[in-house]
Amino acid sequence: MQCTPEQIEQFRTQGYVAVPNFWNEREVRAMQQELEQLKQAGKLRNVATDGDGKTESQSKVNLQLCPMYPHSDFFRAMPFAPRVPAAVSQLIGDPVLLHLDQVFLKPGRNGEAIGAGTNWHQDNAYFKIGDPLKGTAMWTAVHDATAANGTMRVVPGSFREEYEHTRDPDSNHHIRCYPPEERAETIELPAGGVLFFAYGTAHATGANTTERERAGVALHFINAEVNSEAVGGFEPGLRPYLSGPQASGGFKEHGVRVAGTWNEEVERVLDGGWQRAVDG
Repeated sequence: MQCTPEQIEQFRTQGYVAVPNFWNEREVRAMQQELEQLKQAGKLRNVATDGDGKTESQSKVNLQLCPMYPHSDFFRAMPFAPRVPAAVSQLIGDPVLLHLDQVFLKPGRNGEAIGAGTNWHQDNAYFKIGDPLKGTAMWTAVHDATAANGTMRVVPGSFREEYEHTRDPDSNHHIRCYPPEERAETIELPAGGVLFFAYGTAHATGANTTERERAGVALHFINAEVNSEAVGGFEPGLRPYLSGPQASGGFKEHGVRVAGTWNEEVERVLDGGWQRAVDG
């Protein structure tokens, strides 16, 4: 996977770039199947609240699993797929580390309940690196992501700005901000498409008003230059190096070599191999 010069320029000047069809059809089906098993195993939790920041909502559902890697060999392997560090390093530079992995799933409408969105925020309000272009989220559309089902929205150029964040009353642990929404762009992507956005880029997702669920897997990456200053995410010793001389293919951080297993994991899941997702 190689980003074009135009895509790299857009990331560096606007703070985001969309790459449709980053993952192939088989990989997308495997993501959907693995996520379904994690959901059936009760690994995802509703983080939406009734406006008080603590009472789990019965009318809004925003399911999250963070981190993913302890529960799924498949999602542990995802950031090690060779095209991932290849693309990320073009955007934020080598060496690349994985900082965090998580997934949000918005169920389809069920009676009065809706799949709730995630309010506006900047990742750097959590992670606090000095140069927000040295960190990027990589948001994968696990299902077709549209305006109707609450796809991602971003504010171009907002990585140059710092907005005040306060406790989000609609979530049990998030914070939120209030960027200039009139500048926002709605990013629709087919399943398997990816949105990269810098740590300072203000972003949000809307409610899922359709009958079908929609999920997004978010992998977060930092350049090694900011590893010592980045807070949140995985503990520093558990942030896998994905490129550069310290990269061990995951062995140093996970105790097993993960690099080179992505295609095998895809086939395992498609063949019905979900044991660790259920029992892990």
